[in-house]
Amino acid sequence: MISIKNVRKSFGEKNVLNGIDLEVPLGETLVILGRSGCGKSVLLKIIAGLLSIDGGEVWVDGTEITKLKRKKMNQIRQKIGMLFQSAALFDSMSVAENIAFMLDQHTDLTQQEMRKVVDEKLKLVDLDGVQELRPAQLSGGMRKRVGLARALAFNPEIILYDEPTTGLDPVTCNEINELIRDLNKKLQVTSVVVTHDMHSAFSVGTLMVMLHEGKKLAYGTPDSMINEDNPILQQFILFGAPDQILNIDDPTLRKYTGRKTE
Repeated sequence: MISIKNVRKSFGEKNVLNGIDLEVPLGETLVILGRSGCGKSVLLKIIAGLLSIDGGEVWVDGTEITKLKRKKMNQIRQKIGMLFQSAALFDSMSVAENIAFMLDQHTDLTQQEMRKVVDEKLKLVDLDGVQELRPAQLSGGMRKRVGLARALAFNPEIILYDEPTTGLDPVTCNEINELIRDLNKKLQVTSVVVTHDMHSAFSVGTLMVMLHEGKKLAYGTPDSMINEDNPILQQFILFGAPDQILNIDDPTLRKYTGRKTE
C-alpha cells in the first residue's frame, strides 16, 4: 500500500532521512519508533504529501506521488486521513464544522449530507452529542477523537497517526489504542503510527520500524523486534517497559501492552 524507496530529506545542513527504504503492506499497522529528531514525523508528512523530498520515491496505492501535479495529489490525499499530534482543530469552529471542513472545501455535498457524515464519523470514534461544542470545551482525549473523526471524513484507505497518545493520561491512552485497533478491524485500512509510547506501539502495531541517525535500524513484527539482538533497539524498547520483559510472548508483556494472551 505504501512503498518508500531510498528517500532522503534534509533541512539545511541537517540530514534527517538518509536513504530510507520501507514497505507497508495493505491492511497492516506500521509503528515508527525512534528518538526525538530522528525523522519520524517528517516521514509521516512525506507519506501524506505534505513535505517534498530531496531524493528517492514514495509510492501510495500504486502511484508515485513525489512529482504529481496539485490536482492529482489532492486526489491521492483523499485516500489518506491524518491525525496530527495536537489534533490541529480550528478553535473558532464547532466540532461539526471542523469535521466537515474538507468536505465543504472539496465536495458538492449539501449541508444535510455533510451533517450525516459528521454524525457517522463521531459514532465511529465513540463520541456523540458534541457536534456544537468548540475544541476548548473538550478534554484532550475528546479532541484527539474529533481530529480522528475529521481524518475519516473521506473514508480513507490509509490513516496516519502522529503521536496519538501524547499528553493523555494512561486510561485515555488505552482508549485511543483500542480505538485505533477497532478502526483498523472495522474499516480494513492501512495505518502508520508515530509514537514514543511503547505501550501504544505494542498495543496497535502489526509491523514496526526503528529509525536511527536517518536510517532504518530495524524492521519487522513486534515479536521479531523485541527479540532483535540490537542494543540500541533494545534500550529504546525497554525504556518504556518493565525490565523483566524479554519476550513478547511473556504474559506480563501481553498484559502490559493490552494484547490478549492466546
